[in-house]
This record gives sequence, structure tokens and C-alpha cells, in this order.
Amino acid sequence: MSEFELIDRLQGIVNARTAGLLKPGSVGVGDDAAVLSVAPGRQLLVTVDTLVDGVHFPHQSAPFDIGYKALAVNLSDIAAMGGQPVCFFLALTIPDPCREWLDRFAQGLEHLATPSAVYLAGGDTTSGPLSITITALGVVDHGRALLRSGARPGDLIVLSGTTGLAGLGLIQLQRKAVVDPSAWQALTRPQPRLALGQALLGKATACIDISDGLAADLGHILAASQVGAELSLDCLPCPEALSKLDLQQRWNLQLGAGDDYELCFTLPATLEAQLPALAEAGGLGLTIIGRITEGNRLRLHRTDGTEFVPTRLGYDHFSSHRL
Repeated sequence: MSEFELIDRLQGIVNARTAGLLKPGSVGVGDDAAVLSVAPGRQLLVTVDTLVDGVHFPHQSAPFDIGYKALAVNLSDIAAMGGQPVCFFLALTIPDPCREWLDRFAQGLEHLATPSAVYLAGGDTTSGPLSITITALGVVDHGRALLRSGARPGDLIVLSGTTGLAGLGLIQLQRKAVVDPSAWQALTRPQPRLALGQALLGKATACIDISDGLAADLGHILAASQVGAELSLDCLPCPEALSKLDLQQRWNLQLGAGDDYELCFTLPATLEAQLPALAEAGGLGLTIIGRITEGNRLRLHRTDGTEFVPTRLGYDHFSSHRL
């Protein structure tokens, strides 16, 4: 398959049901660059993520899962800003342009692109070790984007869904054990919380998606907002698969495993009564797990009130970690 046949095939599969999203005056795949129209009063959100074979997904992963997750991690960033996704660009490095592999990869992209109302606007392909880079674009009303820098002492810290399941799935996979179905789903098919992010506009004071681990990513909010926080570990949502673990292992997974792609946000305590409506808008559970405090420390409290120190705060992209 030639490079141009590869591009045509990707575009044909991914954009099969989203081609009509191209705005008047915009130009997608087919020219030297995309031309995108942005409505007056809107700001453009741009995010980019790279997934590398053996680092961000195991060797021999299903191509459908690789395509799905590559787009999901980018759309999760758009969700954390409260944005509406528009389109994405794909830079695909692949050792062998196998038609069957490519079709399943593109179908994984399309499986998420269609319900998220995004289309493939361009990109690049080259030969080499498997690596996928996606740049996603979204829009948000001018000055309304959710940032990491607005948390204030007294704000509630709220978590969507659960954390730790993807980490559990990875451990089970690495040990060649039976992978719990809920953990496998969390690891391979994370759900970008787009509806929740948009519902938080004008309400949340800060927001972040959890990619590297709850403790590490909450730490980014604390640093940007110049505040501290107290978390109650017994408030962390605990699905059945995690409840079977001892507390130390469970908490370490929930706090530091990462790859969760849930949203952690801060909310003025005066808006606590709006949490049920926000949960309904996002279509998932929301849990208060702590409060923002003065200072600059993150304190993690066990059930008995003593402080817990996790074995690691989160994923380090430049550690020796490999899948």
C-alpha cells in the first residue's frame, strides 16, 4: 500500500460519518494544510499526545484499541478545558502498512470520533517503529476555558468516576493474570468526559484530566493555584475489582497509577447542591474527595486521620517504565 493509498483509506474510514462537520470556508484533508474557521467569540483549544509502542500500550495490542485510545487521551484534554472538540490531526509512524491492521486502527478512531463529533482534518504518515501522535482541536467561548489556576481555599475537590482500574488492568496484564473486565475496559477504552467538562463551565474553579495519576495531577492544580489540599482516602470511589485489594495497594493504584482520564475539579462549597445536576449532565458519578486549603501541601488522610504517603505520586514519562 502506498502512502497516498494509506491516507485515503484512513480518511475514508475515520470520516465516514463525520464529513458533514466541516464548517463552511474550512478545508480538510487534501491540501498542504488544513483551513479551519472559528466562530467569532470563540477560542481555539489545541492539545497533542504521542503514544509509543511498548511504552504507552503493550506490544501486540489490538489495533482497534490503539486507535481508540490515541484519540481518547486527546479528547480528554479538551474535556478538562470545558471545550467542544472539532477535529484532529494524525501523525502515524508504522513499520508495515498492513491493510488489515490499518483498517482496524482506523475503525478504533472512528468508534470514538463519531459520537464525539470530530473529524480527521489532516496529518502525516511515515515508516518506522509504531508511534501515534494526535493533535486535537476544540473550541470554547472566549475567556471561559477551565484552567488549573483558579482553585481557592475552601473549594471542594471532586472526582468523576473512579481511578485505579486502569492501573489494576495493567498490573494483571503484565503478570499474565486474568484481567478483570472492568479493569480491561478502563485501560483500553477510557471515556473522555466531554459532557461533564462543558457542564462545569462557569461553575468549576479549576479542572484537570487524570492521565499521570490523581495525586500528581491534583498537584498541578495546587501548584498553578498556589494552594494546598486535604484528601480523605476513604472517600475515594472503590469499585468491586479494587475492593479485593489490601488498602495500601488500592490507595497506591487510585492515587498514582494514572491512565484514568477522569476529571478532577474544584468547586466552590456554595455550589455543592449542584453536584447531582452536574453528575446527570455528565452521565456519571461525582464524588467529593477533599478540600482546598491554605499553604502548598497535599495531605492524604487515612480513615483514622493519620497521613498516608504513596509509593509514587504518578507516572514519570522519563522513568525506565515499559509495558
